[in-house]
Amino acid sequence: MAPKIEQFRDMARQAREDLFDQSTPIGRLSLVQVAMLAGDTLVTLSLAGSLFFSISPTEAKSKVFYYLLFTLAPFAIVSPLLGPLIDRSRGARRVMVVFSAVGRAALCPLMALNVHSLLLFPLAFLVLVLSKLYLVTRGALVPEVAVLAGPDESGEQTQYATLNARLTLLGTVAGFVVAVPGGLIWKLGGSSALLWVDSFVFLGAAVAGFRLPTFTRPRTRVVDAGAAAEADVDPRSQDLRRLQPVAHPEVLLGLSAMSIIRGLQGFQIFLLAFGLRRLKVGLYIYGLALSASGAGAIVGLVLLGRLRHRMTEQQLLLSSLWLIAVSSAGVAVWGTLAGQVLLAFVVGMAGALAQPSFDAMTQRYIPQSAQGRAFARFATRQQLIWVLGSLIPVVIAFTLPQGDTLMAVLAGIGGLTYVTGRRALRSPRAAHA
Repeated sequence: MAPKIEQFRDMARQAREDLFDQSTPIGRLSLVQVAMLAGDTLVTLSLAGSLFFSISPTEAKSKVFYYLLFTLAPFAIVSPLLGPLIDRSRGARRVMVVFSAVGRAALCPLMALNVHSLLLFPLAFLVLVLSKLYLVTRGALVPEVAVLAGPDESGEQTQYATLNARLTLLGTVAGFVVAVPGGLIWKLGGSSALLWVDSFVFLGAAVAGFRLPTFTRPRTRVVDAGAAAEADVDPRSQDLRRLQPVAHPEVLLGLSAMSIIRGLQGFQIFLLAFGLRRLKVGLYIYGLALSASGAGAIVGLVLLGRLRHRMTEQQLLLSSLWLIAVSSAGVAVWGTLAGQVLLAFVVGMAGALAQPSFDAMTQRYIPQSAQGRAFARFATRQQLIWVLGSLIPVVIAFTLPQGDTLMAVLAGIGGLTYVTGRRALRSPRAAHA
């Protein structure tokens, strides 16, 4: 344990130094990340209080169903419309970050005034659009920030996966920090009071966003890696490239694996929520499971820094799937509430290992001039699978062991599919295709 604790200290120290050194692009992006994720956490708390925990289970199921559909709808805007805009001009990414924060600062008071009205849903939809817009823009900003940061203390160029992990750690910690006061505000003043406070948090995020540097990028044609060297290939392949201008085989395979992990994360959240309510178990178990998931995410980010020196991003993605498959099967046999909390920890850890790894693959294989639309497109796919995974336990009344078994099967199939796909990609026939 001593090396792991030391690894955590090193990563936390570097993340803290990033945050408090506002003279660097990494420091400024870190501050934006903290403010944005703190604001998102408060929005989630307010919506959870008004949509789920304060009403009957039957009414909660219908409202959660509509809410899940609303979480998917924002990507219909972010992907085709705003994704290309992020890539279009110098300074567009900073503008998008500020716009995302200012928009949510204006919408939170409107949500506070309509907590018990149907108008809450379209307002929540707009907030989610702006939240996803920031996440997509942040993914496109990371490579530029890493280049400006230069080499790290060891003299090597800052790795995308490492920077992604540090930003994710800061966001996770920010969510933990604001959850306690946010819960107290919700207890004393309800969702409306919490949303008014959240408006000021997003105003702070907007100020931090104004301080991001403006990056200069050459205008380049968006082509797949190696397209110029393969101009004489089958015309059908060129047609496919035009349909998927940012497609890279490794990234597309990684996207499939990451989407499965995201779907399993959504499935487990709502499996626990409705499963525990049917068992008439106190909400403290659900809170404990959510806390365990957050703790698992932090542990996963700590391990990522060490594992990244020994494993590729592809191996980390595959290991995350196997980890979920094995632990879900074990908890299904164990069949206790303690096992469910442990599984939440493992799923949180697996997601923390997988997401920065996939982001790093995207940032490495996709041209910078296309990363805005690439992250928008990939986030759409992941959110679609997350919503589908979340809807399953809302519609079908699984017992907890049945749900765990299904998770083990799906994760195992995902792992086998990823292994098979990568072997096919490395085969001689694929290399000459």
